Amino acid sequence: LHKTLYVLFLLFQVLGAVILGFGIWILADKTSFIAVLQMSSTSLKTGAHVLIGVGALTMLMGFLGCLGAVNEIRCLLGLCFTCLMLILLTQIAAALVIYFQKETLKIELSSIVVDVIKNYDPSNEDKRNVRDAWDYVQTQIACCGWTGAKEWENNEILRNKSNTEYPCSCSNRSKDLVEGRGFCVLDDPVNGTATYADWPVHEQGCMDGVEQWLMDNLGIILGVCTGVAVIELLGMILSISLCKNIHSEDYTKVPKS
Repeated sequence: LHKTLYVLFLLFQVLGAVILGFGIWILADKTSFIAVLQMSSTSLKTGAHVLIGVGALTMLMGFLGCLGAVNEIRCLLGLCFTCLMLILLTQIAAALVIYFQKETLKIELSSIVVDVIKNYDPSNEDKRNVRDAWDYVQTQIACCGWTGAKEWENNEILRNKSNTEYPCSCSNRSKDLVEGRGFCVLDDPVNGTATYADWPVHEQGCMDGVEQWLMDNLGIILGVCTGVAVIELLGMILSISLCKNIHSEDYTKVPKS
């Protein structure tokens, strides 16, 4: 039992390091769709800080659990049991919030992306990371806008130029994708003005591509979450079992009068 629990708490240290690294990656990432969200959404930033906190707590708990298992220290094992229970309850609460608030989160996500498109400005260096991240998403998924290219008509720069330019990262022409950022000029504008229908861009919005990516990876995400929950539950059971075992051993060692 001691060896099993020791190995399990070593696994928790590795798991904590992974969670901690994932939280740091969310805050540090500057080139993917995560970058667009974390720079525009306080929810994702808060979630990233929570992951960092949970990861650090899990690593600390794993270290204390190893000490408790090797030296048979009941207070450390009890502390690990309490931490595991709190982490498991937090995960369940987070899953329930995401499930019941998914429509609200979807609306918030749509609002973030629409705002990024509306204020997209190749000359604004302060928002370069968000701009480059969204260009990367449109290029990789081969999409345009969130629900479609029409949303780009609300961009202030394109509107001032009568839509005779279009986002290069939306283009379905290879020559535009060489640069993959900023705006490209229409070869033959219709009477000096144009609409999104005149642009050589992808028809699909990025929302479908992002949702498809989530669906493709949902099984992996659920599998990982379930595996972590099972390991945490096993750790709780072994911790309390060892605590009782230590208590029983101590009781039998009491000399009889």
